[in-house]
Amino acid sequence: MTGLVDQARQVAEGEVSARELTEAALDAAERTRDTLNAFRWVRAEEALREADEADRLRAAGERRPLLGVPVAVKDDMDVAGLPTAFGCAGEFPPRTADGAAVQRLRAAGAVIVGKTNTPELGQWPMTEGPAFGVTRNPWNPGHTPGGSSGGSAAAVAAGIVAGALGSDGAGSVRIPAAWTHLVGVKPQRGRVPTWPERELFNGLTCHGVLTRSVADAALLLGVVGGPPVDVHKPRRLRIALSLRPAYAAVRHRLEPAVRAATERTAEQLEALGHEIVPEDPRYGPVGPAFVPRAMAGVRELALRVPDPRLLDPRTHRSVRGGRLLGGGILRLARAAERPLRARLGELFGRYDVLLTPTTAAPPLPVGALDGLSAHGTDTAMITACPYTWPWNVLGWPAVNVPAGLTAGGLPLGAQLLGPAGSEPLLLSLAGQLEAEARWFERWPAQGLTEPGRPAPPSLP
Repeated sequence: MTGLVDQARQVAEGEVSARELTEAALDAAERTRDTLNAFRWVRAEEALREADEADRLRAAGERRPLLGVPVAVKDDMDVAGLPTAFGCAGEFPPRTADGAAVQRLRAAGAVIVGKTNTPELGQWPMTEGPAFGVTRNPWNPGHTPGGSSGGSAAAVAAGIVAGALGSDGAGSVRIPAAWTHLVGVKPQRGRVPTWPERELFNGLTCHGVLTRSVADAALLLGVVGGPPVDVHKPRRLRIALSLRPAYAAVRHRLEPAVRAATERTAEQLEALGHEIVPEDPRYGPVGPAFVPRAMAGVRELALRVPDPRLLDPRTHRSVRGGRLLGGGILRLARAAERPLRARLGELFGRYDVLLTPTTAAPPLPVGALDGLSAHGTDTAMITACPYTWPWNVLGWPAVNVPAGLTAGGLPLGAQLLGPAGSEPLLLSLAGQLEAEARWFERWPAQGLTEPGRPAPPSLP
């Protein structure tokens, strides 16, 4: 399967029709329903109508960045005519209008294939739940693709679509990108509009992109976040390498395979002419600035669900925490952002980029969080994923890059972190790595489909 850039070119030049691309995506979504379960909703009839309209526009001479290219969006974004359940069980009413990011996709000519699975209110780094079942990793269906944008990651990694939108409130784009061998971009806060929400999770969460290549990520980010991102060869950079996560009251253990993958990425950057210096950021009290915002965000969204009785008991615990940590504590947590930016920003007076692992462990087995208490779940997920969430407090950009596979064939990732507005630099550096590693040429095992299960539900 070709990427977004190539598909857009092929449609523009008449090498393939938008209908052909969309039919292929819909067929792949149906064939992998039983093995991957990437989609909550598939818009089969609507997507084909949009594809036919794209072919008509192309024949009339219309040119748009993604004209006729099928994409997917996470189920926390509004698509007119579909519910926005955000991983929750219950009967949610269809939305009457597209959210801002989806509007921008449509303006660029993209065909919206469907909405992808996410855990309940995006809380966990695994995409599983009673509302939709288990979403599995194309590289090994016994393991999770990560979360909370796991459905989007699975859809792109399997080649169902060449690009998808996700959201990232504590690593929810970068973690599944790392665990499915993708490029995942958490942009600068505010770059991609979250309308109709003024903000998500008290500013922690932003919409991001998942693709197989840097060029595709730059194209998709330019469409939904504008202006277009220029990916070029960067100058010689000074890069800090850190393997120590921020303090989070949990004992951390960096798995040897992940350590080796991150150090190998550093060696690749050094071979490209960049200077690598081991140095840890001065994170400071970033945890207390995160927890109230996250829990208050869960509480706000949980109050909107049609039937709160269907929510996971761990969600109810977060709702109670959000009530206790709201008000003045929440205001203090938000006020801490500016001094934390100054504290961590000092690093970028001496370095251009920070390199860390994206996760501390390879993809977790399916069901790894089943049956755990709220505290046990928090401990397990922070132990596996301690590196991403501080950048959500700061609101700064981050890019996951594939960093190889374990001996058992599970994907690993490393993240490139920068200060405010540094997406072009981070993507340019990722592109330089990609030109050498050519990670987009590696695909997961094929033949995952098992016949006999119906396709994802179409419009209600």
